[in-house]
Amino acid sequence: MNILVIGGTGFIGAEIVRHLVKSGHELVVFHSTGSESRIADIKDKINLVRGTLSNFSHLINAVRDYHIDVIYHLGGMLSISCEADPWSAFEVNLRGTLNVLEAARLFDVRQVIFASSRGTYGIDIQEDIIGEYSLQRPDNFYGITKLSSELFGRYYRKRFGLDFRGVRLGGTIGPGVKSPGMAQWAAWAIENAFRGKPFSIWVSPDARYSFLYYKDVISGILKLSEAPRENIKTVVYNLGNMQPGFSAQELVDEIKKRFPDAGIDFQPDASGARKDRLIIPADTDIHWARDEWGWQPGWNSLPEIVEDYLQELKSHPDRYV
Repeated sequence: MNILVIGGTGFIGAEIVRHLVKSGHELVVFHSTGSESRIADIKDKINLVRGTLSNFSHLINAVRDYHIDVIYHLGGMLSISCEADPWSAFEVNLRGTLNVLEAARLFDVRQVIFASSRGTYGIDIQEDIIGEYSLQRPDNFYGITKLSSELFGRYYRKRFGLDFRGVRLGGTIGPGVKSPGMAQWAAWAIENAFRGKPFSIWVSPDARYSFLYYKDVISGILKLSEAPRENIKTVVYNLGNMQPGFSAQELVDEIKKRFPDAGIDFQPDASGARKDRLIIPADTDIHWARDEWGWQPGWNSLPEIVEDYLQELKSHPDRYV
């Protein structure tokens, strides 16, 4: 099978590429300028295509030239970048998704897998548990582009029969992420301690977040793609984990069991870009993903996550620089 992974050099995309290469698929990685360090060891096993999502011709050429069967759409601008430049975010995240869907329609791509976000629910959440039928009312441009993309995908599924499927991700913790994000404090606290560098956490010690470990995200995306089409009823699914999550202080305590001298302190940001996003109050109901295609998170223990995270950093020093 010929597979196109958009954003295949990024945090999640590179791991998806790594797993698909092991499965013997023909892989095409579509990415804009940026580091290829995450896939440097497998570059001889994939086809690299440079392009931008906002350029329809770039996508058309990749889909046509490589006779693509499946597209994993994992690329785009993240939340802070979207707020800084919503005009570019419109072109990349929203027009880019339309370009992906239209290229898939024109060249009979069998399936499109889309990475959406829990940000489609916004911050003004009135429920204790977010479900698939909770109100989606995003309050930043990133969430707006993700929700709009979900709706476009649903339309292409209904109108043109495209097998569009998506996962809605919350804060994800995993190694080597350089792009700033609202919840990136958790990953950077671990990595800076590992490298012996000081780090200031921008939330209060009691701020609590229900993170997904990146290996659960990868298993979810791959499992969704493999599910029989007749099982896909909900179309876009919430993935969540570690309910009710852990606090920033609990993470620091876990880190200091391994690095007692870690220079971690707290400097809560209550006035800048992260204001009102220090705590996400609602947990996530994942039973639709579990019942329809059998996904269940496997990483539920903070000590196990921290230990595995550190092992990944030790085992792959060049991948996560």
